[in-house]
Amino acid sequence: MDIVILTNEYPPNVYGGAGVHVEYLTRELARLDGARHTVQVLSFGDQSIQERNLTVRGIQPNCDIPCQDSRRMKLMDPLIRDLAMAAAIDKADVVHCHTWYTHFAGCLVQQLTGAALVLTTHSLEPHRPWKAEQLGAAYRASSWLEKTAYQNADGVVAVSEAMREDVHDLYGVSPDRIRVIPNGIDLDQYQSTPDRAVLAKYQIDADKPFVLFVGRITRQKGIIHLVSALKYLRPGTQVVLCAGAPDTEEIGREMAERIEQARRETANPIIWIAQMVPKSDVIALYSQASVFVCPSVYEPFGIINLEAMACGTPVVASAVGGIKEVVVSGETGLLVPFEARGATDFEPRDPERFARDLAAAMNDLVADPERRRQMGLRSRERVERLFSWKSVARRTYDFYQSLIDLRGAVNL
Repeated sequence: MDIVILTNEYPPNVYGGAGVHVEYLTRELARLDGARHTVQVLSFGDQSIQERNLTVRGIQPNCDIPCQDSRRMKLMDPLIRDLAMAAAIDKADVVHCHTWYTHFAGCLVQQLTGAALVLTTHSLEPHRPWKAEQLGAAYRASSWLEKTAYQNADGVVAVSEAMREDVHDLYGVSPDRIRVIPNGIDLDQYQSTPDRAVLAKYQIDADKPFVLFVGRITRQKGIIHLVSALKYLRPGTQVVLCAGAPDTEEIGREMAERIEQARRETANPIIWIAQMVPKSDVIALYSQASVFVCPSVYEPFGIINLEAMACGTPVVASAVGGIKEVVVSGETGLLVPFEARGATDFEPRDPERFARDLAAAMNDLVADPERRRQMGLRSRERVERLFSWKSVARRTYDFYQSLIDLRGAVNL
């Protein structure tokens, strides 16, 4: 089987869950069945990797299209790269796209080579209205590209049951073309690895409990609501925010202002790590945190929660989307009730109540070390049982094969 993966993100250019997914999925796909198939990855960047049957090539076309609105370059640049991607593919049995950034290329490759087109649903544009802040009018175009690709795909991988329902409801994709295959985790890499030197590096007191957030500064991740909750945390609780890469300058400024305000409202230390944190340091932080918090207002899956759970840390998270299929409330952490303003407005209907509820859940666990320990053990056990990347790759490969067989039967 000739497998082609099209992606915006690939190491070292990874800033979200889709990039993590592609990194580990491609590695495990290349190892399956004695590596009797080829896996070719085309990504945005300058990557150049050849490891046996895995090839990774960054796409950087030398082409500049001036736009009246600079935000539209965030659409035009992917489209230029997509054309270059499509031109670079001579043959493929499967073309597998990750996020709307590569959907145009996938549709072209499907038509040019006869490959089965597969899309993985990491998120859906209609459920991310805040993207209009980044893209302006180009947000309408990204939504149209996404809709067109889903309606022409041979198969769709939904990372959760919640996403399966969203794909069907939004784009009318037949349920028999959707396969639920969750994200996975590298169980050897993500495991409890305490390191007090890492705490010292970031000026975290090793003898006091701390709650941890890891993620981008974006409306989706709910970071502003978490900052609003900090004034309600019990005294003596440290807060560590590994939060960088703001979506826009505006939300970056808002984050800085809210942090400043929060520091005036609480005596608890708030440690904001705005720079990129090495993966080994993040694992050490997960391993030593009292609680990991995920206040997302929209989350198709929430791979970040798997990372914390694999390190034996209980999770406090908003009860939205795929998070509810990962975190078992009362067993591996606590889920915080969440009511959105509307069907496409995912901000909380009552932001103050949501902030207080987040703080109450964190306080409950910080105050009970034995409960946290038991939840941490159950978290690791759940991840080992259900979310290995080897299993994810096998299920994905089997889905490819079923689509190839079906496409071949139709073309007879």
